[in-house]
Amino acid sequence: MVFPADEGNVVEAGENRAKGSTEASAEGAADPADRPGGSTSANGPGPGTASGPDSGTRRPGPGRPPTRVVVALMLNMALVALDSTIVSTAVPQIVGDLGGFAVFSWLFSGYLLAVTVTLPLYGKLSDTFGRKPVLLFGTALFLAGSLLCASAWNMAALIAFRIVQGLGGGALQSTVQTLAADLYPLRDRPRIQARMTTVWASSALLGPALGGMLAGYAGWRWTFLVNVPLAGLALWLTARHLVEPVRSPGRRGPVDWAGALAVFACGGLLLFALVQGGVAWPWLSAPSLALLGASAVLAVVVVRVERRAEEPILPGWVWRRRTIAAVNLAMAALGLLMVAPMVFMPTYAQSVLGLGPVGAGLLTALMTLSWPLSAAFCQHVYRRIGFRDTAALGVGLGSAVLFAFTLLPYPARPWQPALVMLLLGAALGLFQLPLVVGVQSTVGWAERGTTTASVLFCRTVGQSVGAALLGAVANATVAGRLAGAPLPGLPERLDDVSRALAEPGGLSPAAAEHLRAAVAAAVEHIFLGATAAGVAAVLVLLLVAPRRFPVLPEHD
Repeated sequence: MVFPADEGNVVEAGENRAKGSTEASAEGAADPADRPGGSTSANGPGPGTASGPDSGTRRPGPGRPPTRVVVALMLNMALVALDSTIVSTAVPQIVGDLGGFAVFSWLFSGYLLAVTVTLPLYGKLSDTFGRKPVLLFGTALFLAGSLLCASAWNMAALIAFRIVQGLGGGALQSTVQTLAADLYPLRDRPRIQARMTTVWASSALLGPALGGMLAGYAGWRWTFLVNVPLAGLALWLTARHLVEPVRSPGRRGPVDWAGALAVFACGGLLLFALVQGGVAWPWLSAPSLALLGASAVLAVVVVRVERRAEEPILPGWVWRRRTIAAVNLAMAALGLLMVAPMVFMPTYAQSVLGLGPVGAGLLTALMTLSWPLSAAFCQHVYRRIGFRDTAALGVGLGSAVLFAFTLLPYPARPWQPALVMLLLGAALGLFQLPLVVGVQSTVGWAERGTTTASVLFCRTVGQSVGAALLGAVANATVAGRLAGAPLPGLPERLDDVSRALAEPGGLSPAAAEHLRAAVAAAVEHIFLGATAAGVAAVLVLLLVAPRRFPVLPEHD
């Protein structure tokens, strides 16, 4: 995430001093992450900034917002973080009441699609009209979607209403992260980002338990109604207490609705192909090839439309600037490698280690315990060695931990993968937060929403691609082990593997052991693929990203 030197407002080291105080060096700028208390020279407007809302103005740098505003941000983030973990626990009750077992996975896939494809739109809208109206709209839409989900009469209606929820969730996820950079000075941004990470970690731990209690004692509809008081309080606190920094009114170009529609169609079609491929139909079947081909055609349409737009939803400078492009690619790699521990570790814990659902959930959640602790500590590291090198160190350590999982003995003892998950969370805490804080600090207000949305968009697309690729690796490994096995009684279809392991009474001891070994081998191959993604992220950071991020001064 080497690119043309089109950093817009950045010139290379050695040239900036001859240009005056309106330029900064990408390599030699006084980065506060490396020299606390140092100052950077003000950067001139970059591409996409000249017509932005705050172009040509100077405004006070951010200060610490009131506690009520911080609570509002954390509540909005909690709505997104708790959603999937609560709903996933209630799936048996939902299917038992509404039916639709064959399509219930779209409760999550539809939501993810809606969040992903709307991120660029909300990022651009927040840069144009301000963060507060976009955040209020997103919270209200998420609240409406929750009420609609609670009133669903069949699975098709529930899936449609989950998509409505996702349309609101995209605004929450993008705008809260952007506001965290708007409202806090650079020295304090790690603190608010660490709090946001803690929200996700707490949700991973509390969500399944809360969802199980609500579904078991109050009914599955309460897994959606629980959002009502949270969203209502978040709306009230945001509307009453959030005050954005004062900006001089600038020229606002027309909203690129054509680009938004093209991005929505292209992203939705691509993600639909990735979600359904290998599940609803084979990867090389006519439906998969048709969807992927149509996605490629729409990608060309997106490029043409965005090049002609006055204020594009996906501006070209997002990829022409080395820093932003490098962070985008690195975050896509993070999304891909996260599939291994978050999606396949529970299967490994239950099918190979023999743990129950609760034990498997706790094993997976260990990563979310060490992640926020490491994120809170990482500011002390990047203030010494810089954003890029801290992130490279974190993902390098993460890659080593992922590879270490493949060296565990078979069968492993539960404490061994538990240690892997703890160390992985600590390593990735050093990776993600410096990139988010760093890239947000390289742009002004009028570009921060678009930049943040592009980072989140790339991470989510990476997750979807990773689920497709690593899922194909797992299926191929298990299928190969089953095809060459001389043992009778083994399942003939991949869909029957989980059921056979959950009910081992129908298998001979030798067949059950062979099946567990096949699953262990599949997960090992998945972690090797995740290791490769981590190594790719290290290479991107070292070869593409500048050693010192071109951080803008607080007064821009």
